[in-house]
Amino acid sequence: MKIGVLGSGLMGKEVVRDLIYSEYVTDIGLADIDFDRVKNVCDQLQSPKLTAYHVNANDYEQLATFMKRFDVIINALFYSFNETVAKTAITVGVHAVDLGGHIGNITNRVLALKDEAKTAGVTIIPDLGVAPGMINILSGHGAIQLDRLKGIKLYVGGIPLRPEPPLEYNHVFSMEGLLDHYTDPSLIIRNGIKQEVPSLSEVEEVHFDNFGPLEAFHTSGGTSTLSQSFPELEALEYKTIRYPGHAEKFKLLVDLNLTRKDYHIEMNGDKVNPRNVLLKVLDPIVDLKDKDDVVLLRVLVFGEKNNVQVTYQYEMKTFKDRENNVTAMARVTAYTISVVAQMIGRGVICERGVYPPEKIVPGDIYMKEMKNRGVDILKKDFKREHVL
Repeated sequence: MKIGVLGSGLMGKEVVRDLIYSEYVTDIGLADIDFDRVKNVCDQLQSPKLTAYHVNANDYEQLATFMKRFDVIINALFYSFNETVAKTAITVGVHAVDLGGHIGNITNRVLALKDEAKTAGVTIIPDLGVAPGMINILSGHGAIQLDRLKGIKLYVGGIPLRPEPPLEYNHVFSMEGLLDHYTDPSLIIRNGIKQEVPSLSEVEEVHFDNFGPLEAFHTSGGTSTLSQSFPELEALEYKTIRYPGHAEKFKLLVDLNLTRKDYHIEMNGDKVNPRNVLLKVLDPIVDLKDKDDVVLLRVLVFGEKNNVQVTYQYEMKTFKDRENNVTAMARVTAYTISVVAQMIGRGVICERGVYPPEKIVPGDIYMKEMKNRGVDILKKDFKREHVL
């Protein structure tokens, strides 16, 4: 199969690295507006399968010309391009996947293209990162095994292996996105009722083997499309995992209006957005640099099976790839979108239209493919006495 990758940043590079080692992939195209960066990635990875392309994703003709060369497109660009890439995929008749982005209702706009994609005979799957992405696939895997699904609880965190003060946190993605998730309200379902709760609230203690105590708290965007895919849910919540005290520190910043995009103050006759100042201040403090990170994940899916109350637990710990200097978060994100793109290209996924991951990705095959890449997702079944 031929796979095109849009975006030569960290995610795009690691997706390409995974594709190179796939026996099913014969040709890989890597495209970006920054052609020097594309060439640099190609020079580093050194594969006869790989070709560099210069593409401005804002230019429809350039984008369409690139995309129609391939069977599947992996969109690793900024989330604001997701709708554009999905529409172009439908027009030129190729399958496409993206890393998601619930800000600005982007994912819902992609999902709204379902009928057009089905008519065009293409498959489009958004939200294929970790959260959303991996957690959706695992939630779907648990849900289909139950006679009656009641609830889903999700816990995910990318944290440094050796935390350092003052925040005991280092970012692996955009700090701007992190502040959005901490500032916007979180959607949950409680007692069958959809509602919003403040992010950074309802802090609870959590433990993983060799990690703990840690804390988990609500953040926005994590429940993604699950409330739409499973409207019968009585309980749904997503919490972010951090080292203890993190939520309290960032809650103070939120309460002081230092994280808001729409808040300005006057200083020496100029309008200043405190958020921009905070981001500049935080940048050197939270930069991961060459430190090791770990991604912790726990998905709990519970309900009834054969008249017994059952909980399925999925748990993962993934560490940095030191040999290739690839962060744990980059590994699990890149592997997820690469695995699903290849499932489409191989015909494992053959439904046409636009689907969220939980409704179309076969979880058993996904977990096997991730294990082949060194990412073990352990599943345990608990009955009755462990029901939440």
